[in-house]
Amino acid sequence: MLLPVNATLAVVLAVLLVAAVALAALAHLGHARAIAVAGLRAAAQLAAVSYLIGWVVGALPWLLCFLALMYAVAVRTAGRRITRNHTWWWAALPIAAGVVPVVGLLLLTGLLPPRGLTLIPVAGILIGGALTATVLGGRRALDELAIRRGEVEAGLALGLPDRDARMEIARPAASDALLPGLDQTRTVGLVTLPGAFVGMLLGGASPVQAGAVQLFVLIALLAVQAAACAVVLELVARGRIHRVGLPPAEGE
Repeated sequence: MLLPVNATLAVVLAVLLVAAVALAALAHLGHARAIAVAGLRAAAQLAAVSYLIGWVVGALPWLLCFLALMYAVAVRTAGRRITRNHTWWWAALPIAAGVVPVVGLLLLTGLLPPRGLTLIPVAGILIGGALTATVLGGRRALDELAIRRGEVEAGLALGLPDRDARMEIARPAASDALLPGLDQTRTVGLVTLPGAFVGMLLGGASPVQAGAVQLFVLIALLAVQAAACAVVLELVARGRIHRVGLPPAEGE
């Protein structure tokens, strides 16, 4: 049974959002205002997207424009989370490296029909997974390089190229970006029932169909996030993505 869209749902959502803000404020977590803004933005954005999806699903040009918009927002969000300087736009590469091959494979094999009602949600899930891996991998790599700058310089003194010296320090930290996806996949069905599975059941699908869709989503996300993490790590190691104080790699 689907959730009824009525005043009761609106009140419950408002109460939950206020509770989240209050808990963050009382615990001094530092993100109370961000939680409030995120909740209000999510409500406005989902209302707009719900209307737009119903409009664009029947027109291929508008469908492609909508997918491009999703990608552009993900790139800016990820890039600005990693760094505030002009190198943020390099986040476009790891997100595309993760999403494009997987979506292309699904389209070529016929597993994903080129229709808006199927392409938009699948692409959205994969883009979101790539965004998360890019942000976590990039931030962790740059933080580690800043903290352990002396070890990078020691590697350079031993004759390692800039890229290799940075890679040795940044790789273990950046690889932590894969842990949320790994934990979700390992515990699916035992600890959590993810959104795709629950959504399929609520939509009337059989448990077997719902399980197959959820497995597809989890495995696809692992591939997307591994690719995104690998590419953002390479960009950081080569100095393409950096923060103030990180010198460019040799040859730039």
